[in-house]
Amino acid sequence: MNNKPVELALRLDWSEMDMFGHINNVSYFKYIQASRVNYWEVCGFRQSFDDTGIGPMLLSTSCRFIKPLFYPGNIIVQASVNFIKNTSFGIHHRILNDKGEIAAEAEDVIVVFDFKNNIKVPVSESLRHNIETTEGRKF
Repeated sequence: MNNKPVELALRLDWSEMDMFGHINNVSYFKYIQASRVNYWEVCGFRQSFDDTGIGPMLLSTSCRFIKPLFYPGNIIVQASVNFIKNTSFGIHHRILNDKGEIAAEAEDVIVVFDFKNNIKVPVSESLRHNIETTEGRKF
């Protein structure tokens, strides 16, 4: 993860608990999705989609659960791009509990998709630039 990940603060909700008293694993994927969309907004990908019809499509996601989360509580989800390829890029997420401990880590692969023509397309120079500006580094 880079030195300045994009962060999103979230409040844990009572309805996210499972029968064992901790936050259900499905909720972690909701937090990852919120982080992913937040990252897209920060780097301008959401606005680009509105303007061009070219936008993000989730190809895959995975999560490694490290520590349980409990209600009540708050979390920070950190997101950072870890690679850019021709038509895709990856986002690494960390979910931090109230103590700043890593509760989970996740990996997304995002494909750049032309929704009008129903095809994947190359990562544009402007998107690459926006990601590099957000990340504070070159790929």
